[in-house]
Amino acid sequence: MLSVIEQRQSVRKYDPTATISKEQLTKLLQLAGKAPSAWNLQHWHFVVFYGKEAQQKLLPIAYNQQQIVEASAVVAVLGDLQANKKTDAVYDPLVAQGKMTKEIKETLAKQIENAYTNAQYARDAAFSNASLAAMQLMLAAKAEGFDTCAIGGFDPQALMKTFHIPDRYVPVMLITIGKASAPAHPSSRLPINELTTWAE
Repeated sequence: MLSVIEQRQSVRKYDPTATISKEQLTKLLQLAGKAPSAWNLQHWHFVVFYGKEAQQKLLPIAYNQQQIVEASAVVAVLGDLQANKKTDAVYDPLVAQGKMTKEIKETLAKQIENAYTNAQYARDAAFSNASLAAMQLMLAAKAEGFDTCAIGGFDPQALMKTFHIPDRYVPVMLITIGKASAPAHPSSRLPINELTTWAE
């Protein structure tokens, strides 16, 4: 796992002839979905652009970045602003299996509903939790031999309108997936001591 983290880089030039199967892509999404989330509400939704026609339609929304059409697939990671509506779907199976009491479920449900009366919390939770799944998707892809790039440069309103995405969701990022045709741009990291404070 540590080698995967070390090897992952943001690739922007892809081999347009390389492909990924739906089965491979589904496996990556399943692995991404194992990311942690607050209250296990899994605040993400994936819109998959698989096939050149769909990717071509996405191209102008992503400001004509060629990686959108050269990649084997693109995944839009969305955050769920109404993840609180998943409470029953997430907890009822646990109650039915005897792994959670009804009382605990009801306590958690109340906590969740209280939190979601705050629109800013709902938005923050959508972004932070969906980003965990996005990072997991990129690491899973690298572990399976694919390269990725997280893209923030796109028009979120156009994405939602063009692909009929409900207002329940907020676009967080696009992720291109494929096989690199050129090395990633060299990058460096600041010394960890400049990015760390040890609390006392």
